[in-house]
Amino acid sequence: MTATTDQPLTHRQIVTILVGLMSGMFLAALDQTIVATAIRTIADDLKGLEHQAWATTAYLITSTIVTPLYGKLSDIYGRKKFFTTAITIFVIGSVLCTFSTSMLELAAFRAVQGLGAGGLFSLALAIVGDIVPPRERAKYQGYFLAVFGTSSVLGPVVGGFLAGSDDILGITGWRWVFLVNVPIGIGALLLVSKTLHLRHTRLDHRIDWTGAALLSASLVPLLLVAEQGREWGWGSTNAIACYAVGLVAAALFFWQEARMGEEAILPLAMFRNRTVGVSSAASILIGIAMFGGLASLPLYLQIVKGATPTEAGLQLVPMTLGIMSGSIISGQVISRTGRYRWFPIVGVALLTVSLFVFHYIEFDTPLWQTMIVMVFFGLGLGFNFQPLTLAVQNAVPPQQIGVATSTATFTRQIGGTIGTAVFLSILFSLVPEKITGAMRTVAPTPDFQDALRDPANAEFARQFAASQSSGGAAQSSGVLQDSSFLTTLDERLAKPFLIGFSEAMDHVFLVGAAVMVLGLVIIWFLPEVELRKGSAYQERADADAEADAGAGAGATPTH
Repeated sequence: MTATTDQPLTHRQIVTILVGLMSGMFLAALDQTIVATAIRTIADDLKGLEHQAWATTAYLITSTIVTPLYGKLSDIYGRKKFFTTAITIFVIGSVLCTFSTSMLELAAFRAVQGLGAGGLFSLALAIVGDIVPPRERAKYQGYFLAVFGTSSVLGPVVGGFLAGSDDILGITGWRWVFLVNVPIGIGALLLVSKTLHLRHTRLDHRIDWTGAALLSASLVPLLLVAEQGREWGWGSTNAIACYAVGLVAAALFFWQEARMGEEAILPLAMFRNRTVGVSSAASILIGIAMFGGLASLPLYLQIVKGATPTEAGLQLVPMTLGIMSGSIISGQVISRTGRYRWFPIVGVALLTVSLFVFHYIEFDTPLWQTMIVMVFFGLGLGFNFQPLTLAVQNAVPPQQIGVATSTATFTRQIGGTIGTAVFLSILFSLVPEKITGAMRTVAPTPDFQDALRDPANAEFARQFAASQSSGGAAQSSGVLQDSSFLTTLDERLAKPFLIGFSEAMDHVFLVGAAVMVLGLVIIWFLPEVELRKGSAYQERADADAEADAGAGAGATPTH
Protein backbone atom coordinates (compact mmCIF):
# COMPACT_ATOMS: atom_id res chain seq x y z
CA MET A 1 0.00 0.00 0.00
CA THR A 2 1.52 3.31 -1.07
CA ALA A 3 -0.05 6.64 -0.32
CA THR A 4 0.17 8.41 -3.65
CA THR A 5 -2.59 11.00 -3.32
CA ASP A 6 -2.76 14.14 -1.27
CA GLN A 7 -5.94 12.96 0.47
CA PRO A 8 -5.76 12.20 4.21
CA LEU A 9 -4.79 8.63 4.96
CA THR A 10 -7.60 6.35 6.09
CA HIS A 11 -7.59 4.73 9.53
CA ARG A 12 -6.70 1.39 7.91
CA GLN A 13 -3.76 2.91 6.01
CA ILE A 14 -2.44 4.56 9.17
CA VAL A 15 -2.73 1.35 11.21
CA THR A 16 -0.90 -0.59 8.47
CA ILE A 17 1.96 1.91 8.60
CA LEU A 18 1.98 1.80 12.40
CA VAL A 19 2.55 -1.97 12.32
CA GLY A 20 5.92 -1.37 10.70
CA LEU A 21 6.81 1.46 13.05
CA MET A 22 5.89 -0.48 16.15
CA SER A 23 8.05 -3.44 15.16
CA GLY A 24 11.13 -1.20 15.18
CA MET A 25 10.12 0.57 18.38
CA PHE A 26 9.47 -2.77 20.08
CA LEU A 27 13.07 -3.75 19.30
CA ALA A 28 14.48 -0.66 21.01
CA ALA A 29 11.99 -0.67 23.91
CA LEU A 30 12.59 -4.35 24.66
CA ASP A 31 16.35 -3.82 24.63
CA GLN A 32 16.10 -1.02 27.20
CA THR A 33 14.08 -3.08 29.68
CA ILE A 34 16.10 -6.26 29.19
CA VAL A 35 19.45 -4.53 29.71
CA ALA A 36 18.28 -2.38 32.66
CA THR A 37 17.52 -5.41 34.82
CA ALA A 38 20.42 -7.57 33.58
CA ILE A 39 23.20 -4.95 33.80
CA ARG A 40 24.14 -5.76 37.41
CA THR A 41 24.60 -9.46 36.53
CA ILE A 42 26.59 -8.51 33.41
CA ALA A 43 28.77 -6.05 35.33
CA ASP A 44 29.47 -8.57 38.10
CA ASP A 45 30.42 -11.25 35.57
CA LEU A 46 32.74 -8.85 33.74
CA LYS A 47 34.16 -7.61 37.08
CA GLY A 48 33.27 -3.96 36.56
CA LEU A 49 30.14 -2.81 38.40
CA GLU A 50 31.70 0.64 38.89
CA HIS A 51 32.04 0.95 35.09
CA GLN A 52 28.35 0.24 34.55
CA ALA A 53 27.76 3.88 33.58
CA TRP A 54 29.90 3.43 30.46
CA ALA A 55 27.66 0.69 29.06
CA THR A 56 24.70 3.06 29.38
CA THR A 57 26.29 6.40 28.51
CA ALA A 58 28.13 5.05 25.44
CA TYR A 59 24.77 3.91 24.08
CA LEU A 60 23.19 7.26 24.93
CA ILE A 61 26.03 9.35 23.49
CA THR A 62 25.90 7.75 20.03
CA SER A 63 22.11 7.59 19.90
CA THR A 64 21.95 11.25 20.96
CA ILE A 65 24.43 12.47 18.37
CA VAL A 66 22.89 10.61 15.42
CA THR A 67 19.27 11.46 16.29
CA PRO A 68 19.33 14.88 14.53
CA LEU A 69 21.25 13.35 11.60
CA TYR A 70 18.47 10.80 11.07
CA GLY A 71 15.97 13.66 11.01
CA LYS A 72 17.92 15.58 8.35
CA LEU A 73 18.80 12.57 6.19
CA SER A 74 15.25 11.21 6.27
CA ASP A 75 13.96 14.60 5.11
CA ILE A 76 16.21 14.26 2.05
CA TYR A 77 16.07 10.57 1.18
CA GLY A 78 12.88 9.36 2.85
CA ARG A 79 12.06 8.00 6.30
CA LYS A 80 11.80 4.30 5.33
CA LYS A 81 15.39 3.96 4.09
CA PHE A 82 16.80 5.27 7.33
CA PHE A 83 14.35 3.41 9.55
CA THR A 84 15.51 0.11 8.01
CA THR A 85 19.14 1.28 8.25
CA ALA A 86 18.64 2.01 11.96
CA ILE A 87 17.23 -1.48 12.58
CA THR A 88 20.14 -3.09 10.69
CA ILE A 89 22.81 -1.18 12.63
CA PHE A 90 21.06 -1.98 15.90
CA VAL A 91 21.07 -5.71 15.13
CA ILE A 92 24.78 -5.62 14.18
CA GLY A 93 25.56 -3.84 17.47
CA SER A 94 23.58 -6.47 19.37
CA VAL A 95 25.64 -9.28 17.83
CA LEU A 96 28.87 -7.50 18.77
CA CYS A 97 27.69 -7.04 22.38
CA THR A 98 27.47 -10.82 22.79
CA PHE A 99 31.25 -11.09 22.31
CA SER A 100 32.15 -8.60 25.09
CA THR A 101 34.89 -9.71 27.49
CA SER A 102 35.02 -6.53 29.63
CA MET A 103 32.73 -3.64 30.54
CA LEU A 104 34.73 -1.29 28.32
CA GLU A 105 34.31 -3.63 25.33
CA LEU A 106 30.61 -3.85 26.09
CA ALA A 107 30.46 -0.05 26.20
CA ALA A 108 32.09 0.16 22.74
CA PHE A 109 29.61 -2.31 21.24
CA ARG A 110 26.69 -0.60 23.00
CA ALA A 111 27.86 2.55 21.22
CA VAL A 112 27.31 0.74 17.91
CA GLN A 113 23.83 -0.25 19.09
CA GLY A 114 23.18 3.40 19.90
CA LEU A 115 23.95 4.39 16.30
CA GLY A 116 20.88 2.38 15.31
CA ALA A 117 18.71 3.18 18.32
CA GLY A 118 19.00 6.91 17.60
CA GLY A 119 16.84 6.44 14.51
CA LEU A 120 14.25 4.01 15.84
CA PHE A 121 12.36 6.30 18.20
CA SER A 122 12.87 9.64 16.46
CA LEU A 123 11.94 8.39 12.96
CA ALA A 124 8.89 6.51 14.23
CA LEU A 125 7.65 9.65 15.99
CA ALA A 126 8.47 11.77 12.93
CA ILE A 127 6.47 9.46 10.64
CA VAL A 128 3.50 9.63 13.02
CA GLY A 129 3.89 13.42 12.99
CA ASP A 130 3.84 13.32 9.18
CA ILE A 131 0.68 11.25 8.71
CA VAL A 132 -1.53 11.98 11.74
CA PRO A 133 -2.90 15.45 12.66
CA PRO A 134 -1.93 16.57 16.19
CA ARG A 135 -5.56 16.53 17.42
CA GLU A 136 -6.03 12.90 16.25
CA ARG A 137 -2.70 11.53 17.41
CA ALA A 138 -4.08 10.30 20.73
CA LYS A 139 -6.32 7.83 18.85
CA TYR A 140 -3.23 5.94 17.77
CA GLN A 141 -1.26 6.42 20.96
CA GLY A 142 -2.72 3.22 22.39
CA TYR A 143 -0.87 1.16 19.80
CA PHE A 144 2.47 2.56 20.90
CA LEU A 145 1.52 2.14 24.55
CA ALA A 146 0.78 -1.52 23.81
CA VAL A 147 4.33 -1.86 22.48
CA PHE A 148 5.89 -0.18 25.51
CA GLY A 149 3.62 -2.05 27.91
CA THR A 150 4.42 -5.42 26.36
CA SER A 151 8.16 -4.72 26.30
CA SER A 152 8.07 -3.43 29.87
CA VAL A 153 6.53 -6.66 31.11
CA LEU A 154 8.36 -9.06 28.78
CA GLY A 155 11.75 -7.32 28.97
CA PRO A 156 12.44 -7.74 32.69
CA VAL A 157 11.11 -11.31 32.74
CA VAL A 158 13.06 -12.38 29.65
CA GLY A 159 16.14 -10.40 30.71
CA GLY A 160 16.02 -11.85 34.21
CA PHE A 161 15.62 -15.39 32.91
CA LEU A 162 18.52 -14.99 30.49
CA ALA A 163 20.80 -13.18 32.95
CA GLY A 164 20.01 -15.74 35.63
CA SER A 165 20.89 -18.71 33.39
CA ASP A 166 24.46 -19.95 33.53
CA ASP A 167 24.40 -21.38 30.03
CA ILE A 168 21.96 -21.57 27.11
CA LEU A 169 23.02 -23.59 24.03
CA GLY A 170 26.65 -23.27 25.08
CA ILE A 171 26.48 -19.46 25.41
CA THR A 172 26.57 -17.59 28.75
CA GLY A 173 23.03 -16.64 29.75
CA TRP A 174 23.43 -12.85 29.88
CA ARG A 175 24.87 -12.76 26.34
CA TRP A 176 21.45 -13.84 25.09
CA VAL A 177 20.14 -10.50 26.38
CA PHE A 178 21.74 -9.00 23.26
CA LEU A 179 21.56 -12.02 20.97
CA VAL A 180 17.76 -12.18 21.30
CA ASN A 181 17.60 -8.87 19.37
CA VAL A 182 18.75 -10.63 16.18
CA PRO A 183 15.60 -12.65 15.34
CA ILE A 184 13.40 -9.78 16.56
CA GLY A 185 15.34 -7.35 14.37
CA ILE A 186 15.07 -9.57 11.29
CA GLY A 187 11.32 -9.84 11.89
CA ALA A 188 11.08 -6.06 12.23
CA LEU A 189 12.94 -5.56 8.93
CA LEU A 190 10.52 -7.87 7.14
CA LEU A 191 7.50 -6.08 8.63
CA VAL A 192 8.85 -2.63 7.77
CA SER A 193 9.62 -3.67 4.20
CA LYS A 194 6.08 -4.98 3.77
CA THR A 195 4.05 -2.28 5.50
CA LEU A 196 5.95 1.01 5.57
CA HIS A 197 5.11 2.64 2.23
CA LEU A 198 5.11 6.43 2.41
CA ARG A 199 4.87 9.27 -0.06
CA HIS A 200 8.12 11.24 0.08
CA THR A 201 8.84 14.78 -1.06
CA ARG A 202 12.57 15.39 -1.11
CA LEU A 203 13.68 18.34 1.03
CA ASP A 204 17.30 19.10 0.20
CA HIS A 205 19.63 19.81 3.12
CA ARG A 206 23.33 20.16 3.64
CA ILE A 207 24.38 17.69 6.31
CA ASP A 208 26.17 19.25 9.28
CA TRP A 209 28.87 16.61 9.75
CA THR A 210 31.18 19.16 11.43
CA GLY A 211 28.47 19.96 13.96
CA ALA A 212 28.04 16.26 14.74
CA ALA A 213 31.81 15.86 15.26
CA LEU A 214 32.00 18.93 17.51
CA LEU A 215 29.02 17.74 19.52
CA SER A 216 30.84 14.43 20.11
CA ALA A 217 34.02 16.27 21.04
CA SER A 218 32.14 18.38 23.59
CA LEU A 219 30.15 15.54 25.20
CA VAL A 220 32.72 12.75 25.45
CA PRO A 221 35.41 14.58 27.54
CA LEU A 222 32.83 15.93 29.98
CA LEU A 223 31.27 12.48 30.41
CA LEU A 224 34.76 10.97 30.72
CA VAL A 225 35.56 13.22 33.67
CA ALA A 226 32.14 12.51 35.19
CA GLU A 227 32.97 8.80 35.06
CA GLN A 228 36.68 8.93 36.00
CA GLY A 229 36.79 12.04 38.17
CA ARG A 230 36.57 10.13 41.45
CA GLU A 231 39.71 8.17 40.52
CA TRP A 232 41.65 11.02 38.90
CA GLY A 233 40.59 13.73 41.34
CA TRP A 234 38.20 16.45 40.18
CA GLY A 235 41.00 19.03 39.96
CA SER A 236 43.66 16.73 38.48
CA THR A 237 45.53 17.43 35.24
CA ASN A 238 43.43 14.85 33.38
CA ALA A 239 40.18 16.34 34.64
CA ILE A 240 41.20 19.91 33.77
CA ALA A 241 42.22 18.77 30.26
CA CYS A 242 38.78 17.19 29.79
CA TYR A 243 37.03 20.35 31.00
CA ALA A 244 39.07 22.46 28.59
CA VAL A 245 38.54 20.21 25.55
CA GLY A 246 34.82 19.85 26.27
CA LEU A 247 34.19 23.58 26.76
CA VAL A 248 36.23 24.61 23.69
CA ALA A 249 34.43 22.01 21.56
CA ALA A 250 31.06 23.20 22.94
CA ALA A 251 31.88 26.81 22.01
CA LEU A 252 32.95 25.73 18.51
CA PHE A 253 29.77 23.64 18.21
CA PHE A 254 27.52 26.64 18.88
CA TRP A 255 29.58 28.76 16.48
CA GLN A 256 29.20 26.07 13.80
CA GLU A 257 25.45 25.80 14.41
CA ALA A 258 25.03 29.57 14.07
CA ARG A 259 27.07 29.51 10.85
CA MET A 260 25.01 26.66 9.35
CA GLY A 261 21.68 28.34 10.05
CA GLU A 262 18.71 26.13 9.18
CA GLU A 263 21.05 23.37 7.97
CA ALA A 264 22.61 22.94 11.43
CA ILE A 265 22.37 19.57 13.17
CA LEU A 266 20.64 21.57 15.92
CA PRO A 267 19.12 24.67 14.25
CA LEU A 268 19.54 27.45 16.81
CA ALA A 269 16.84 29.57 15.15
CA MET A 270 14.29 26.89 16.05
CA PHE A 271 14.95 27.55 19.73
CA ARG A 272 13.82 31.17 19.34
CA ASN A 273 10.35 29.68 19.09
CA ARG A 274 9.22 29.86 22.72
CA THR A 275 7.47 26.49 22.65
CA VAL A 276 10.54 24.72 21.24
CA GLY A 277 12.95 26.57 23.56
CA VAL A 278 11.01 25.89 26.75
CA SER A 279 10.21 22.27 25.79
CA SER A 280 13.84 21.57 24.94
CA ALA A 281 15.24 23.06 28.16
CA ALA A 282 12.65 21.15 30.19
CA SER A 283 13.36 17.92 28.25
CA ILE A 284 17.06 18.11 29.14
CA LEU A 285 16.25 18.37 32.84
CA ILE A 286 13.54 15.69 32.63
CA GLY A 287 16.05 13.43 30.86
CA ILE A 288 18.57 13.98 33.66
CA ALA A 289 16.04 13.03 36.33
CA MET A 290 14.44 10.22 34.33
CA PHE A 291 17.60 8.33 33.40
CA GLY A 292 19.17 9.04 36.79
CA GLY A 293 16.15 7.45 38.45
CA LEU A 294 15.93 4.58 35.97
CA ALA A 295 19.62 3.76 36.46
CA SER A 296 19.42 3.87 40.26
CA LEU A 297 16.13 2.08 40.98
CA PRO A 298 17.11 -1.36 39.52
CA LEU A 299 20.38 -1.19 41.49
CA TYR A 300 18.46 -0.42 44.69
CA LEU A 301 16.08 -3.33 44.12
CA GLN A 302 18.83 -5.83 43.28
CA ILE A 303 21.66 -4.80 45.58
CA VAL A 304 19.79 -3.40 48.60
CA LYS A 305 16.56 -5.43 48.46
CA GLY A 306 18.24 -8.59 47.15
CA ALA A 307 15.93 -9.05 44.15
CA THR A 308 16.94 -11.23 41.21
CA PRO A 309 16.99 -9.49 37.78
CA THR A 310 13.58 -11.01 37.02
CA GLU A 311 12.12 -9.91 40.35
CA ALA A 312 13.57 -6.41 39.97
CA GLY A 313 11.99 -6.10 36.54
CA LEU A 314 8.58 -7.14 37.84
CA GLN A 315 8.96 -4.82 40.83
CA LEU A 316 9.36 -1.92 38.38
CA VAL A 317 5.96 -2.68 36.80
CA PRO A 318 4.19 -0.04 38.99
CA MET A 319 6.36 2.62 37.35
CA THR A 320 5.50 1.21 33.91
CA LEU A 321 1.79 1.31 34.78
CA GLY A 322 2.25 4.92 35.87
CA ILE A 323 3.91 5.81 32.55
CA MET A 324 1.16 4.11 30.55
CA SER A 325 -1.64 5.66 32.63
CA GLY A 326 -0.09 9.12 32.34
CA SER A 327 0.32 8.76 28.58
CA ILE A 328 -3.25 7.49 28.07
CA ILE A 329 -4.84 10.17 30.27
CA SER A 330 -2.85 13.02 28.71
CA GLY A 331 -3.40 11.72 25.18
CA GLN A 332 -7.15 11.35 25.53
CA VAL A 333 -7.67 14.71 27.23
CA ILE A 334 -5.47 16.52 24.70
CA SER A 335 -7.35 14.84 21.84
CA ARG A 336 -10.69 16.04 23.21
CA THR A 337 -9.69 19.54 24.34
CA GLY A 338 -6.72 20.46 22.17
CA ARG A 339 -4.97 21.78 25.30
CA TYR A 340 -1.70 20.30 26.53
CA ARG A 341 0.11 22.87 28.73
CA TRP A 342 -0.93 21.64 32.18
CA PHE A 343 0.16 18.06 31.66
CA PRO A 344 3.93 18.77 31.52
CA ILE A 345 3.61 21.16 34.48
CA VAL A 346 1.81 18.59 36.64
CA GLY A 347 4.18 15.88 35.35
CA VAL A 348 7.32 17.77 36.37
CA ALA A 349 5.78 18.51 39.78
CA LEU A 350 5.12 14.77 40.26
CA LEU A 351 8.70 13.92 39.25
CA THR A 352 10.06 16.49 41.71
CA VAL A 353 8.00 15.18 44.64
CA SER A 354 8.66 11.52 43.74
CA LEU A 355 12.44 11.96 43.62
CA PHE A 356 12.34 13.86 46.92
CA VAL A 357 10.34 11.03 48.54
CA PHE A 358 12.76 8.43 47.07
CA HIS A 359 15.44 10.30 49.03
CA TYR A 360 13.82 9.07 52.28
CA ILE A 361 13.73 5.38 51.28
CA GLU A 362 16.11 3.33 53.42
CA PHE A 363 17.54 -0.18 53.14
CA ASP A 364 14.72 -1.65 55.22
CA THR A 365 11.82 0.43 53.83
CA PRO A 366 8.92 -1.91 52.90
CA LEU A 367 8.86 -2.51 49.16
CA TRP A 368 5.17 -1.61 48.82
CA GLN A 369 5.95 1.95 49.93
CA THR A 370 8.65 2.28 47.26
CA MET A 371 6.21 0.94 44.64
CA ILE A 372 3.64 3.63 45.49
CA VAL A 373 6.26 6.30 44.79
CA MET A 374 7.17 4.49 41.54
CA VAL A 375 3.58 4.91 40.30
CA PHE A 376 3.72 8.69 40.75
CA PHE A 377 7.21 8.84 39.20
CA GLY A 378 5.80 6.95 36.20
CA LEU A 379 2.78 9.26 35.99
CA GLY A 380 5.13 12.24 35.90
CA LEU A 381 7.03 10.72 32.98
CA GLY A 382 3.79 9.79 31.17
CA PHE A 383 2.48 13.35 31.46
CA ASN A 384 5.64 14.63 29.73
CA PHE A 385 6.53 12.15 26.96
CA GLN A 386 3.75 12.74 24.44
CA PRO A 387 2.72 16.33 25.30
CA LEU A 388 6.22 17.82 24.93
CA THR A 389 6.89 16.04 21.63
CA LEU A 390 3.43 17.06 20.42
CA ALA A 391 4.02 20.69 21.46
CA VAL A 392 7.29 20.88 19.50
CA GLN A 393 5.83 19.21 16.38
CA ASN A 394 2.85 21.56 16.48
CA ALA A 395 5.00 24.68 16.87
CA VAL A 396 7.05 24.30 13.67
CA PRO A 397 6.15 24.36 9.95
CA PRO A 398 5.28 20.93 8.42
CA GLN A 399 8.58 20.93 6.50
CA GLN A 400 10.49 20.82 9.81
CA ILE A 401 8.64 17.89 11.42
CA GLY A 402 11.62 15.56 11.04
CA VAL A 403 14.15 17.99 12.51
CA ALA A 404 11.75 19.14 15.25
CA THR A 405 10.95 15.58 16.36
CA SER A 406 14.59 14.56 16.39
CA THR A 407 15.37 17.76 18.35
CA ALA A 408 12.75 16.83 20.98
CA THR A 409 14.25 13.33 21.28
CA PHE A 410 17.79 14.74 21.15
CA THR A 411 17.33 17.11 24.09
CA ARG A 412 15.81 14.39 26.28
CA GLN A 413 18.71 12.05 25.43
CA ILE A 414 21.27 14.77 26.14
CA GLY A 415 19.76 15.04 29.59
CA GLY A 416 19.69 11.26 29.92
CA THR A 417 23.36 10.97 28.98
CA ILE A 418 24.36 13.64 31.50
CA GLY A 419 22.05 12.25 34.19
CA THR A 420 23.28 8.67 33.87
CA ALA A 421 26.96 9.63 33.95
CA VAL A 422 26.69 12.19 36.75
CA PHE A 423 24.24 10.31 38.97
CA LEU A 424 26.06 6.98 38.78
CA SER A 425 29.33 8.84 39.35
CA ILE A 426 27.84 10.42 42.49
CA LEU A 427 26.54 7.01 43.58
CA PHE A 428 29.79 5.10 43.16
CA SER A 429 31.84 7.99 44.62
CA LEU A 430 29.78 7.89 47.82
CA VAL A 431 29.36 4.11 48.22
CA PRO A 432 32.83 3.34 49.74
CA GLU A 433 32.54 6.25 52.21
CA LYS A 434 28.95 5.33 53.20
CA ILE A 435 29.78 1.63 53.63
CA THR A 436 32.81 2.49 55.78
CA GLY A 437 30.64 4.78 57.93
CA ALA A 438 27.93 2.12 58.27
CA MET A 439 30.55 -0.49 59.11
CA ARG A 440 31.82 1.64 62.02
CA THR A 441 28.28 1.82 63.37
CA VAL A 442 27.17 -1.78 62.77
CA ALA A 443 30.41 -3.74 63.38
CA PRO A 444 30.47 -3.30 67.17
CA THR A 445 26.87 -4.53 67.55
CA PRO A 446 26.28 -7.98 69.16
CA ASP A 447 24.52 -9.33 66.02
CA PHE A 448 27.47 -8.47 63.76
CA GLN A 449 30.05 -9.84 66.21
CA ASP A 450 28.07 -13.06 66.65
CA ALA A 451 27.95 -13.48 62.87
CA LEU A 452 31.74 -12.98 62.66
CA ARG A 453 32.26 -15.80 65.15
CA ASP A 454 30.00 -18.16 63.19
CA PRO A 455 32.23 -20.81 61.50
CA ALA A 456 30.11 -20.52 58.35
CA ASN A 457 31.38 -16.94 58.00
CA ALA A 458 35.05 -17.68 58.64
CA GLU A 459 36.23 -16.50 55.22
CA PHE A 460 34.42 -13.16 55.52
CA ALA A 461 35.75 -12.75 59.08
CA ARG A 462 39.30 -13.18 57.77
CA GLN A 463 38.73 -10.62 55.00
CA PHE A 464 37.06 -8.26 57.46
CA ALA A 465 40.02 -8.42 59.85
CA ALA A 466 42.43 -7.74 56.96
CA SER A 467 40.35 -4.82 55.72
CA GLN A 468 40.11 -3.28 59.18
CA SER A 469 43.88 -3.20 59.42
CA SER A 470 43.94 -1.19 56.18
CA GLY A 471 41.20 1.20 57.27
CA GLY A 472 38.26 -0.72 55.73
CA ALA A 473 38.64 0.83 52.30
CA ALA A 474 39.56 -2.35 50.47
CA GLN A 475 36.39 -4.20 51.35
CA SER A 476 34.05 -1.28 50.71
CA SER A 477 35.69 -0.63 47.33
CA GLY A 478 35.70 -4.32 46.40
CA VAL A 479 31.91 -4.37 46.35
CA LEU A 480 32.10 -2.01 43.36
CA GLN A 481 33.95 -4.66 41.39
CA ASP A 482 31.54 -7.49 42.14
CA SER A 483 28.48 -7.12 44.37
CA SER A 484 27.23 -10.68 43.81
CA PHE A 485 28.75 -11.92 47.11
CA LEU A 486 26.06 -9.95 48.97
CA THR A 487 23.41 -12.45 47.83
CA THR A 488 25.08 -15.28 49.76
CA LEU A 489 26.46 -13.27 52.66
CA ASP A 490 24.92 -13.65 56.13
CA GLU A 491 22.30 -10.88 56.35
CA ARG A 492 23.81 -9.68 59.65
CA LEU A 493 27.14 -9.11 57.89
CA ALA A 494 25.55 -7.68 54.73
CA LYS A 495 23.72 -4.97 56.68
CA PRO A 496 26.45 -2.25 56.53
CA PHE A 497 26.88 -2.80 52.78
CA LEU A 498 23.14 -2.43 52.21
CA ILE A 499 22.97 0.67 54.40
CA GLY A 500 25.93 2.18 52.52
CA PHE A 501 24.37 1.63 49.10
CA SER A 502 21.00 2.92 50.29
CA GLU A 503 22.44 6.10 51.80
CA ALA A 504 24.49 6.79 48.66
CA MET A 505 21.34 6.43 46.54
CA ASP A 506 19.53 8.88 48.83
CA HIS A 507 21.94 11.58 47.67
CA VAL A 508 21.37 10.69 44.01
CA PHE A 509 17.60 11.08 44.38
CA LEU A 510 18.00 14.35 46.30
CA VAL A 511 20.16 15.83 43.52
CA GLY A 512 17.54 14.63 41.01
CA ALA A 513 14.79 16.40 42.95
CA ALA A 514 16.83 19.63 42.98
CA VAL A 515 17.27 19.40 39.19
CA MET A 516 13.51 18.96 38.75
CA VAL A 517 12.77 22.07 40.84
CA LEU A 518 14.61 24.02 38.13
CA GLY A 519 12.65 22.05 35.53
CA LEU A 520 9.38 23.10 37.18
CA VAL A 521 10.37 26.77 36.94
CA ILE A 522 11.22 26.39 33.24
CA ILE A 523 8.15 24.36 32.21
CA TRP A 524 5.87 27.02 33.77
CA PHE A 525 6.74 29.26 30.80
CA LEU A 526 5.50 26.72 28.21
CA PRO A 527 2.90 28.51 26.04
CA GLU A 528 -0.42 27.01 24.95
CA VAL A 529 -0.58 26.89 21.13
CA GLU A 530 -3.70 25.65 19.37
CA LEU A 531 -3.17 22.20 17.89
CA ARG A 532 -3.38 21.91 14.12
CA LYS A 533 -6.15 19.75 12.68
CA GLY A 534 -4.34 18.70 9.49
CA SER A 535 -1.41 16.29 9.08
CA ALA A 536 2.00 17.50 7.98
CA TYR A 537 1.54 15.65 4.66
CA GLN A 538 -1.73 17.51 3.99
CA GLU A 539 -0.27 20.90 4.87
CA ARG A 540 2.82 20.32 2.73
CA ALA A 541 0.57 19.26 -0.15
CA ASP A 542 -1.56 22.41 0.29
CA ALA A 543 1.56 24.59 0.33
CA ASP A 544 2.88 22.88 -2.83
CA ALA A 545 -0.49 23.34 -4.54
CA GLU A 546 -0.51 27.06 -3.70
CA ALA A 547 3.03 27.41 -5.01
CA ASP A 548 2.10 25.60 -8.23
CA ALA A 549 -0.98 27.77 -8.65
CA GLY A 550 1.11 30.90 -8.21
CA ALA A 551 3.67 29.69 -10.72
CA GLY A 552 0.90 28.66 -13.16
CA ALA A 553 -0.60 32.13 -13.11
CA GLY A 554 2.51 33.56 -14.70
CA ALA A 555 3.79 30.70 -16.85
CA THR A 556 2.66 27.59 -18.65
CA PRO A 557 3.74 24.56 -16.63
CA THR A 558 5.88 21.93 -18.27
CA HIS A 559 5.62 18.20 -17.54
